[in-house]
Amino acid sequence: MGHSPLTVEEWQAALAGEPAGAAAALFDAAQAGDPHAALHYGQCLLDGRGVARDPQGAFRWFVQAAQAGLAPAINMVGRCLDQGWGVDETPRLAAAWFAAAAKKGDVWGLYNYATALSLGRGVGQDRAGALDLFRRAAAMGHPKSQNMIGSFHEDGWAVPVNLDIAAYHYARAAEGGDFRGCFNHARMEIAARRMDSAKRWLAEAARLGHDRFRRQMVQWLNGREEESLRRFADQMLSTDLATA
Repeated sequence: MGHSPLTVEEWQAALAGEPAGAAAALFDAAQAGDPHAALHYGQCLLDGRGVARDPQGAFRWFVQAAQAGLAPAINMVGRCLDQGWGVDETPRLAAAWFAAAAKKGDVWGLYNYATALSLGRGVGQDRAGALDLFRRAAAMGHPKSQNMIGSFHEDGWAVPVNLDIAAYHYARAAEGGDFRGCFNHARMEIAARRMDSAKRWLAEAARLGHDRFRRQMVQWLNGREEESLRRFADQMLSTDLATA
């Protein structure tokens, strides 16, 4: 029989400390049967934060927390199965776990299951169903889902092409801090010839995005006819080299 879960004050103290101490406190609580601690300790193992990186161990802790009914843990089991983190990559099983997390109303579960439905990854493709789920997640304040709604309207997936609606959702995603939303919002601003605004959002996309995304941005900018955008790409490369 496990001990009582950590109090709010104990959680705050555990998570506010340095990474190794926080990981150790989470491990103790997880060992004592606290499912929330199991979820967070699994994330520490997955990220290598405060403890040696161990994706297989992370997966086991996520499963334990999921068995206690925690929706975010159910989603993380799906993520491991989808990405092959500590377990064989199995999209069909991943989609089932995402669906279970989405059914519980987990915002990342909604997003991940919607993504699976939109791509037909591990489940039959259902773009209309995916859009409904993205809308539910966006209504909960999820910027990445807001960006996906913009993409659906730009590309005409399950809805007619409408660039005004796409631009609206890209702007909301950008304001929410999604780096792809920042980039897509910048594209819309370029199309509207609002170049100063576009460059601000391109800079934000570069700041928030990962290295691979920044390289893709540079490639896209270098393919543009506007000289100022090509110069912006050169500035991005110079910044990356300076900080490498």
